[in-house]
Amino acid sequence: MSSRLSELRSEFALVERALGDPAALADGREYTRLTRRHRELLPLVTLLREQEGLEADLAGARELLVDPDMRELAQGEVRAVEARLADLAAELEVLLLPSDPDDAKDVILELRAGAGGAEAGLFVTDLLRMYGRYAEGLGLKLNVLDAAESDLGGASKVVAEVTGENAYRALKWERGVHRVQRVPATESQGRIHTSTATVAVLPEAEPGEVSLDLSEVRIDVFRSQGAGGQGVNTTDSAVRAVYRAGTPDEIMVVCQDGRSQIKNREKALQVLAARLAERERAARAETERQERASQVGSGDRSEKIRTYNYPQNRVTDHRLEGEHKNRPLDSVMAGALGPVVGALARDERERQLLELAAQEGQRHGAA
Repeated sequence: MSSRLSELRSEFALVERALGDPAALADGREYTRLTRRHRELLPLVTLLREQEGLEADLAGARELLVDPDMRELAQGEVRAVEARLADLAAELEVLLLPSDPDDAKDVILELRAGAGGAEAGLFVTDLLRMYGRYAEGLGLKLNVLDAAESDLGGASKVVAEVTGENAYRALKWERGVHRVQRVPATESQGRIHTSTATVAVLPEAEPGEVSLDLSEVRIDVFRSQGAGGQGVNTTDSAVRAVYRAGTPDEIMVVCQDGRSQIKNREKALQVLAARLAERERAARAETERQERASQVGSGDRSEKIRTYNYPQNRVTDHRLEGEHKNRPLDSVMAGALGPVVGALARDERERQLLELAAQEGQRHGAA
């Protein structure tokens, strides 16, 4: 671990020097990459600096143990410093865990109504409102790119873009099937119905990450539909991008967010690239699963990940256990997803630590 920490500290110094280079300031993409990496490494380097200071304090306190007049005070300081050093070692171990390279990316968020008819469409709009409040609390921006209305004011599909620092890290745990249990407004006998909605969270593709041949993309323009601002519905500003139309690989993206056809075209191609990148990632993941003959359950979007029970004012995340599993529904729907996301992230870190420990054990056994 010490060699890896030394490497990362050296990298941090290099990044700091590069950020002071005028050439980096002139290259927007490189400057963004450097500032992102600086933010990622800063917590680790901060802990390393604290560790060095504490090790010096510990050496000084141990020297005082030979002094009868200072021994009791020194013993207390030694215990306190050793305890903090143990905590620091654990924190550094967590920071050394493999990070998700997509965490810092912006996100394409897709919500689709599942089973349940009109009630499922209403649930989609509820989820969209929840994510909007959650994003706002984190300083992220959610912008709807396309929506298809359903009965009773719901939506059969919503495509939105979420931008801001670590947008994917904030939302990646949401992908999967969400189930709602409640009495629909149209239910005259008060019976509880169960409906579902699916959530896809796609990290936006970076330039060069996916090869998108524009000769395989058909671009259609048409008049925006639905409630729009003045002028939105009077010009052919909406854009439909169809990748490999009529083939099994077909992907269709619609963007009618604003009155600018050019901007809608750019957004449609951006969403299309994100879907292609996700398709490639899914194919790689499937290959890896087959190679190691095991299933990665948390990556399967067909899973039911969460239930929203309105009569009991309870949200249950089925990936968690114990006291972290259930949360007050009214709080979660108001955007307080932080505790749920935090619990899921902690579970993931614990799993990674166990895997690393098992790998270390295997290496020692082989030696």
